[in-house]
Amino acid sequence: MASPGGAVGPPSPAVNGFRRLWQDLHDIGRSRDTGGYNRFAWTREDHDLREWFTAQCQQRGLDVTTDRMGNQWAWWGDPDAAVAAGDPGVVIGSHLDSVPDGGAFDGPLGVVGALAAIDHLRATGFTPTRPIGAVNFVDEEGARFGVACAGSRVITGVLGADRARGLTDRDGTSMAEAMRAAGRDPGTLGRDDETLARIGTFVELHVEQGRRLVDLGHAVGVGSDIWPHGRWRVDLPGEANHAGTTRLEDREDAMLGLAAMIIAARRAATQHGCVATVGKVNVVPGGVNAIASGATGWLDARGADADAVRRVVADVGAVVADFDGLVTQESWTPTTMFDPALAQQMAARLGGVPVIGTGAGHDAGILANDGIRTAMLFVRNPTGVSHSPDEWASADDCVAGVLALADVVSDLAGADAVRGDATDEQAEGPAA
Repeated sequence: MASPGGAVGPPSPAVNGFRRLWQDLHDIGRSRDTGGYNRFAWTREDHDLREWFTAQCQQRGLDVTTDRMGNQWAWWGDPDAAVAAGDPGVVIGSHLDSVPDGGAFDGPLGVVGALAAIDHLRATGFTPTRPIGAVNFVDEEGARFGVACAGSRVITGVLGADRARGLTDRDGTSMAEAMRAAGRDPGTLGRDDETLARIGTFVELHVEQGRRLVDLGHAVGVGSDIWPHGRWRVDLPGEANHAGTTRLEDREDAMLGLAAMIIAARRAATQHGCVATVGKVNVVPGGVNAIASGATGWLDARGADADAVRRVVADVGAVVADFDGLVTQESWTPTTMFDPALAQQMAARLGGVPVIGTGAGHDAGILANDGIRTAMLFVRNPTGVSHSPDEWASADDCVAGVLALADVVSDLAGADAVRGDATDEQAEGPAA
């Protein structure tokens, strides 16, 4: 493939580096049946991913540390010296965990992209005047313990240590127990001011979870904001009884309340211009021939307007109350604005790429709400599908994202822009 100037040059370091790193992750936690990924916090798959990240960073001579939650940080340069000088570092990265049967790109694109961008900067002779960090946040999806962005929420204090330790998975294993089994001390959990002080600017590269860039005809875009969003646990009571011998008029079936709640969520979201999803349920006792004595559903609600999202939850709550149920908020994140000046600076540097909002939550949003100068880069997703094995981005677009990230970092870390040429080898990047 010709470069923008028409000449064919040697392979960009971003191309080769990205391809090799991406292939390393291909089989970890992947289902042979669906092709989707199951990479949950503090599991064997998570351990393998963390070991991979550590090894890759050490191969690059980066200093690897973990914070009070277990998030992994790797530094090119001395972050503490930079803090002492009043000029903290530039951090890039994302997460490696997934939703159940998730796609390959959500999270890993940002981690692999961070390492590939560092490779590219080094290969082109870049020397930073500020330290550059790469991060792998733990438990961003919240797939195991139910709270999204747990890694960043804990170190910013949004998720309290006691509550985090007490969160449980489907099997009743607490986060504290899971961390101990993984060789970590849950007693260290808590806000981590030392780690946060090292972050002068954070930029997260991520696959777009939608089709806005497709509609706009751009491979890369800059994030403007994250919609307000939250998760609520909805518990519906019932009475266990025999499915074959109990008359309908004598039943206290928790599933009826659950069904009504799900329908109410869809109706309320439509009415108030939001989106609402019940994607996880738990039924007790869970037998085909047993009437449910209890049912729990988790409601995810999001929208451009926070009051509208709250109205959705209130409408659902009114229906749940008719079934003597209980709605408990598990997380809430208000509208998150990324640094507007930084977004415009990045968009201009990248040749006027679009600035777009998103309805998906990210660790970048948690850091932004803590007052850290934060931005996001999005890579085009041809189908808009995410949280699914069908999630995808082309190799060309992924490399374009890496080069954009490298360009932005070279600017933020105090040197001239560094950009690379695309080549035919891009086609050998991530598989569909």
